[in-house]
Amino acid sequence: MLIGIDPLLPGELLAILREMGHGDTIALVDANFPAFHLGPPAVRLDQDLVRAGRAVLSVLPLDGFVEAPVRFMEADGEPGRLQPAHADFVRMMEEVAGTWPTGGIERFRFYETARECVAIVATLERRPWANVVLTKGVLDPEGRVWRPERKPAAPTLKARRRG
Repeated sequence: MLIGIDPLLPGELLAILREMGHGDTIALVDANFPAFHLGPPAVRLDQDLVRAGRAVLSVLPLDGFVEAPVRFMEADGEPGRLQPAHADFVRMMEEVAGTWPTGGIERFRFYETARECVAIVATLERRPWANVVLTKGVLDPEGRVWRPERKPAAPTLKARRRG
């Protein structure tokens, strides 16, 4: 046992999370997802999605530089709608890591996105659509998660027509 490290996190997953760089992604997927056949290393966490996510988010900073560092698999025919497992994940995330923007990924696109992840965490979650991709962020010099302020886009110069 280690102080401050969730005992659910096996050494193999801790090493993956530590070695991930800014902008790298990791998928947490449900029990029906083909986690062990897509290519990236797969690690099993025998818990539901929310408990597995709590463990991962206890050590993984999210990315404040991307539009949505938390992206859920969308249910067929329901783009943009949070499923029950997603809503529970968001509530847990707010407790552990604060409020972050979320987004959706169409189901078949999600499989392609998972193939590009550093790793896939297979959970025992049985609720449908309970799949999420997290994007790793950075820590500032004081060890806090870096969340840059979003400023309005600066005006751009328009090209003048020569006449």
